[in-house]
Amino acid sequence: MWICMVYNETDSSVDFRLCQDYGLILSIFSLIYLLVCFPLGLCYNVLLVAVNLSNKVSMTMPDVYFVNMAIAGLVLNVVAPVELLSSTFTRWHAWEYNNEVYITLLILFNISSLVIMYSTTLLSLDYYIERALPRTYMSSVYNTKHVCGFIWGGAVLTSFSSLLFYVCNHISTKMVECSKMQNKEAADAIMMFIGYVVPAVAVLYAFVLILRIRKESTPLDQDSARLDPSIHRLLLASVCVQFVLWTPYYMTLLVHTVAGAPGYISNAQYLPTYYFLRCVSKLLAFSSSFAMPLMYRQMNKNFSSKLQRLLRRLHCRDQSCSHERSTVQQVVT
Repeated sequence: MWICMVYNETDSSVDFRLCQDYGLILSIFSLIYLLVCFPLGLCYNVLLVAVNLSNKVSMTMPDVYFVNMAIAGLVLNVVAPVELLSSTFTRWHAWEYNNEVYITLLILFNISSLVIMYSTTLLSLDYYIERALPRTYMSSVYNTKHVCGFIWGGAVLTSFSSLLFYVCNHISTKMVECSKMQNKEAADAIMMFIGYVVPAVAVLYAFVLILRIRKESTPLDQDSARLDPSIHRLLLASVCVQFVLWTPYYMTLLVHTVAGAPGYISNAQYLPTYYFLRCVSKLLAFSSSFAMPLMYRQMNKNFSSKLQRLLRRLHCRDQSCSHERSTVQQVVT
């Protein structure tokens, strides 16, 4: 791990052997992720998107949000191998990237994290709306698709403010405007508040409302337009998994924001531990790109039938395809 080389030369108090052990453990974790988690996440995210987009008629509100999270997971699948094969994560690194590539990867990672967290948050809120007001169609598929578009736009705009801080933190101080903005802690504070605190409060509020309405028995409880009961379990599992996997990463942002840059920490012996935990937390965040589609595959009862329908459509020919389309139209009507 590169931090071991730097601090071994500059500070004799650093436990170099401990740092080397951390580097070996991190290299093994990165290799396991690239060999197991990365291909699984890539395949299942592509399957989730393809299966649902090929069956748009049968898509529900939760399906749209999970497709949105799967697309964000594909972006993470692009970022993960570039970072995990660098010297920051593994001893057997394949390349080194410059500041421009670093900033690009960081912005893509931030956009994906915002899309995933806010898709999970709005899924919770829309689930409550669907339970409380099933006949209003406020949480319809049509509206949800537009909401997901706004999520991506908001994530890009939010990341732009952090982008200014990161760019100015990596370029020369000759520019007066950037010399006043060289504060990476401010960028981390923005991401911590917008990317974690706000979604966490909103999800907590949504779950309080859902628990309240589940305790109340109303005539609408028998409404046939309500979501499938398994969606509640899928929602609960997805929220728990997302926050478990992303909380360590945002906690490292909080530590960096409160304690300042690691180079200013007075006790240098904690630096290897800090960098090790930061890299592990990012590995956990990358893991959400395969954990979510796997969970969706296991807990969504309609996924298997949709997948079989897609496979039959890919292997069918003219007559069978037209027959299948007419059958689907009869079922829809």
